[in-house]
Amino acid sequence: MRNPSPTIPMSFVQNLLMGATRMLAPEAIDELLRQAGIAPTLLPQRGARATREQFVRLYQITALSIGDEMLGLWSRPIRAGTLKYLGLSLLDAPSVWVAMYRFTRFWNLLLDDYALQLSRQNQCVTIALKPLGALTTPTIFGHELMVKLIHGVASWLVGRELPIETLGFGFARPAHFAEYAQLFPGPVSFDQSCTSVSFAEQVLRQPFHRTKIELVKFVKRAPDDWLFVTFDHGPTSTRVREYLLAHSGADQSLDAVAAALFMSGRSLSRGLALEGGTFQRIKDEMRRDLAIERLVTTRESIDRIAALAGFDNTPAFHRAFRAWTGSTPGAYRRPAVIPSA
Repeated sequence: MRNPSPTIPMSFVQNLLMGATRMLAPEAIDELLRQAGIAPTLLPQRGARATREQFVRLYQITALSIGDEMLGLWSRPIRAGTLKYLGLSLLDAPSVWVAMYRFTRFWNLLLDDYALQLSRQNQCVTIALKPLGALTTPTIFGHELMVKLIHGVASWLVGRELPIETLGFGFARPAHFAEYAQLFPGPVSFDQSCTSVSFAEQVLRQPFHRTKIELVKFVKRAPDDWLFVTFDHGPTSTRVREYLLAHSGADQSLDAVAAALFMSGRSLSRGLALEGGTFQRIKDEMRRDLAIERLVTTRESIDRIAALAGFDNTPAFHRAFRAWTGSTPGAYRRPAVIPSA
């Protein structure tokens, strides 16, 4: 049994579809969800989740359906093939810095209401998304997506996640802020004059080597490799999650897990707190994600899934699952595609 990735809140799915909902009828949106394996009834439900694979699939089929690789979130469509040609323009750059400068120039040929600007100050390099008009209103997911693309492309060039110095967004703190800990490493601020991401200058000075074949694979998997490049960046949280998943039949109390990781319970709690989490929260999220993954990808019985998630009885699992997601486990088992008559 493979370890499930952390699941995605339905608010991100709603934001992903924001551009598409301006172009497509509700029935077409429902069909996109079904093709991605997401029950349309879950979309408006607070607390509902999607798997990483469902989210990536929905991104891909939505981009194909509306003919826009950035999902209709900007003033003009980003046509199919754009990201591939962007990547090709970076491959022969002598450093990540030069590559990201080309990245900004490329995007400035495509955007009407924003301009990407690269600047250097105090040994930090900042890429900022500057509005070109005083009345420009940021599309939250569009800005989140652009920051993920900047960080994801730079990290892919060197083959490892690059550290971020600072990250600011040109909009108010969103309701789904709690999920930022998984998606964005480093300190995050809101209500800034513009959206921006900064790296240490020495990080971007390094050379890299990538081939066209590697680029084709990167683009084919998009957006998985760049959207989720920082999905598991908390070292203590990741170790706890991996241990819990690998030892489902063992004692999973705080002290037992801490001892298995050669730590005291107090040290483990302190390490998790520094990453913005708690042991119980990580344990609940792991059990939730494991249950959703098995419900979506297998035909195992709910009794079996309850046991895998560490529950002694199925009714207790049902209660916990509803508390986690606002839905019953059966809601995730509805057919992904409605058969034709």
